[in-house]
Amino acid sequence: MPINLTITPDERRYLRELARKQAEYAALPVMAERTALWYRHNALRGERPVVVMEMGTFERDMLPEPRCTSPAAIEIERSLLRPIISHEEIDDDKVVPDHFSINWRIHIDEFGIEIPTDRAEDAQGRAIAYHWQHPIKTLKQDFGKLKPAVFSVDREGTLAWKTFAEEVLGDILPVVIKNNSLAWHATLCAKVVRLMSLEQMMYAMVDEPDELRALITYLRDNLLAYAKWQEQEGLLVLNNGNDYAGAGSYGFTTELPTEGYKQTGQVTTHDQWLNINSQETVSISPRMYGRFVFPYYRDICEHFGLVYYGCCEPVHDIWKDYVSRYPNLRKVSISAWCNEDYMGEALRGSRVIYSRKPSPNFVGVGTTFDADGFRAHIEKTLRAARGCCAEIIFRDIYTVSGDRTKPGQAVKITRAAIDALW
Repeated sequence: MPINLTITPDERRYLRELARKQAEYAALPVMAERTALWYRHNALRGERPVVVMEMGTFERDMLPEPRCTSPAAIEIERSLLRPIISHEEIDDDKVVPDHFSINWRIHIDEFGIEIPTDRAEDAQGRAIAYHWQHPIKTLKQDFGKLKPAVFSVDREGTLAWKTFAEEVLGDILPVVIKNNSLAWHATLCAKVVRLMSLEQMMYAMVDEPDELRALITYLRDNLLAYAKWQEQEGLLVLNNGNDYAGAGSYGFTTELPTEGYKQTGQVTTHDQWLNINSQETVSISPRMYGRFVFPYYRDICEHFGLVYYGCCEPVHDIWKDYVSRYPNLRKVSISAWCNEDYMGEALRGSRVIYSRKPSPNFVGVGTTFDADGFRAHIEKTLRAARGCCAEIIFRDIYTVSGDRTKPGQAVKITRAAIDALW
């Protein structure tokens, strides 16, 4: 967050122009139609798959260079431009927000130790790689270095930022405090890899199984303590509307919040969507997943109202015995590496949404768009998911390789295929 909350008069005028444009788009009839579609979809009554093109990973190719120069103005400018550019050039089923959101400034010292990180950039200055200097070499030797997580919130800084944003554009877009601190936090296996590397985690499953389970227990307890602390501090915010509530999906639902919230007004994890995955364990057997992942993830899922499971990992091998048994499961990611047909058969007629992630290569790789190949790719998905409640979410596209029209083309072709086959 910027420290110097000052902007020039010209920046203020420009930001207010952008805010008016966002408000105009948010008020379009199509946004009300999409909102209603999302509510029906998440209630398993949608008439067609929703389509989302997640722009965050390739926004460098889509957003113009900042017109503003002061840090505070640049931050607001980028936040306003994201939904505007997405609507104008991609026009998927995302709903342009009718508000300007900021997040609670929450800090967590998760492990009590530093994890130095080496980073690399490409020729354009984009961060493309990193390497952690893992503090745990063996669990028997180094597990004792870990400490319980410590949490804090900068209320003063958050409220100062909210006041500043309201002074700039609050009469055009209401400024709302959100909380995305848990959005990608329920990833225990990613934390194991950060602490000890993927290779050492694999070795530990054989050489130090009891110690590895102790580590995952520690991480589970840290996560639940973090969520409980936020409950007690009044920091949790409902994510059952136009809110990111899964790996690219949105949380529109009337099933949340719970009756408890309606009576007390206090948000707990039971009133929220959970986004959880275990991408790092794709190389282990289903049986080992059952030993080292399932019990701990099940414990976390029990504390949340609705669950979105998965990201890029294929789930077909662990679906029947494990993933299907997670409490409150509503969506499961069917990644580009997943057996679409198997999962279509498994989810047909169920209360779990088929959340398909097409291959990012069609949009992200190459300077020309293979429309025919892409159309065949999407049609295969629609045939596999027939009879399911489905959504199509494009993620992990890191560049459009010089052609900013490709995301919009992909959405149009996807919609045409849905109209023809669904």
